[in-house]
Amino acid sequence: MQSTVTTKLHATTRLKTGAPAPGFTLSDSAGRRISLADYRGKNVIVYFYPRAATPGCTTQACDFRDSLAALQGAGFEVLGISPDAREALSAFAAEHALTFPLLADEDHATALAYGAWGEKLVDGEVREGTLRSTVVVGPDGNVVLAQYQVSAQGHVRALREELGV
Repeated sequence: MQSTVTTKLHATTRLKTGAPAPGFTLSDSAGRRISLADYRGKNVIVYFYPRAATPGCTTQACDFRDSLAALQGAGFEVLGISPDAREALSAFAAEHALTFPLLADEDHATALAYGAWGEKLVDGEVREGTLRSTVVVGPDGNVVLAQYQVSAQGHVRALREELGV
């Protein structure tokens, strides 16, 4: 059974372990179309972040970059998704030598499908936007782990511990 978080703006369904991961096809920072289906048969870490080149998002992306060899060595691929335009993602990837795909979800439809879009407190104001979230999708296309409103600092280390990497 899936839980629903209700906000004034809309209801967001959060994914649960064992549920099928919603499919998506998005453009990456180089303009290539990347689909979750491209990763069928592999473990995939799909992480959602609010905005490229901001301090927390940079910390998190660089932590994934620095852990990429260990994650891939353990059989995990990494996909980062934000509502940024492809051009912003391209600059972000180049500036920080990010070698895993960063995907543009400009209409936030994928974030909505994953339960990673909703109300959050930013600088004392309630705003709608991307909720920093991570979903691990197994080789069968089902959710292995779903974490919502995670902290940028230390998240990748904690995720690696939980995944045994």
